[in-house]
Amino acid sequence: MKNIFIVIGFLLSINLFAQAEIIPTFIEKWDNSKEYLLAVASAMPEEQYDFKPAAREMSFREQLFHIQDNMLWLSTTHFSTQKYEKKVFDTSRSKAQILLDIQTSFDQARAFVQQASEGELSNKVPFFAGPKSKLQILNLMQDHLTHHRAQIIVYLNLKQIEPPKYVGW
Repeated sequence: MKNIFIVIGFLLSINLFAQAEIIPTFIEKWDNSKEYLLAVASAMPEEQYDFKPAAREMSFREQLFHIQDNMLWLSTTHFSTQKYEKKVFDTSRSKAQILLDIQTSFDQARAFVQQASEGELSNKVPFFAGPKSKLQILNLMQDHLTHHRAQIIVYLNLKQIEPPKYVGW
C-alpha cells in the first residue's frame, strides 16, 4: 500500500511540475517565434511587400498585418482586462514600421500571457468557435502564427529569396 502512495505522489508531482511549466515554455517558444518571424519579414525586400502569389491571397504586407493583429486580438481579449481595438490596415507603412509593429505585438502578447497564472489556463473563455480554455487560446496563437508564417516563407521562395534558417525552440 505504501508503494501505491509513493507512485501516486510521484505522478502528482510530475503533473504539478508540468503545469508549472506551461507559461514559461510558451514564452520561450513565443520569443523564438518572434525572432524567426522578424527574420522572415526582413528577408523580403520592401518593394516586394505587396507581392501575392494569387489574386485570392493576402499580400506579404497583409499577411504580416494579419499575424500581428490576430496575436493582439487573442492576447488582449483573453489575457488582459483591456479592450481590444482592431487596427486599420495601412498600406503606407514602411517595412521598418511593420517590423516594429510585429515586435510590439509580440511583446504585448507576451506581457499579457505572463500575467496569467497557471491555474487560469483551464478557464473557459467565449470564442466564436465555442468556449475554449485559455490554454487552447495559447495553442491557437502559436498555430495561427505558424500557419501564416509558413505562407510567407512560400512567398519568399516564389521570389527566389532564401528564407532564414528555421528556429524552433
